[in-house]
Amino acid sequence: MTDTARAEQDATARGIDIEVVTRPAANSLEEAAAVQGITPADIVKTLVVKRHDGDFLLALIPGDRQIDWAKLRSVVGVNKLRLPDADDALAATGYARGTITPFGADGDWPVYADAAIAGRRISMGAGAAGRSLWVQADDLIRGYDATVADISKLAG
Repeated sequence: MTDTARAEQDATARGIDIEVVTRPAANSLEEAAAVQGITPADIVKTLVVKRHDGDFLLALIPGDRQIDWAKLRSVVGVNKLRLPDADDALAATGYARGTITPFGADGDWPVYADAAIAGRRISMGAGAAGRSLWVQADDLIRGYDATVADISKLAG
């Protein structure tokens, strides 16, 4: 099964409508936004975060923002969180960085969604390079019983 098919199958099982589109390859989030004719804020990054106990969580962050570590630690209720290296992220989710999506990700990790994505139609990784997935953020949040909170700050 292709990585995109895995994402589509998981979305169907959760009763979530998604649209997977093929787009030109991009070397950055900004390029991915440009080739889709959208802004970086319209793309939501699925970031794999490693807890101090070795477990993982997924953080959904708008493309023009970054994790606010103090806020995320407070919401999760832990003192230590970090981004794993690319190999650990791949091992945890089954997806390479830049293609990671909660849909079909290996592991049943808790999902934390930044409040800025609520109520919007968003683009995100679809599990394969040159592919993007469109979904209603509220459906994604509901389908994963995600915790919604202010967990980001403007990038830069």
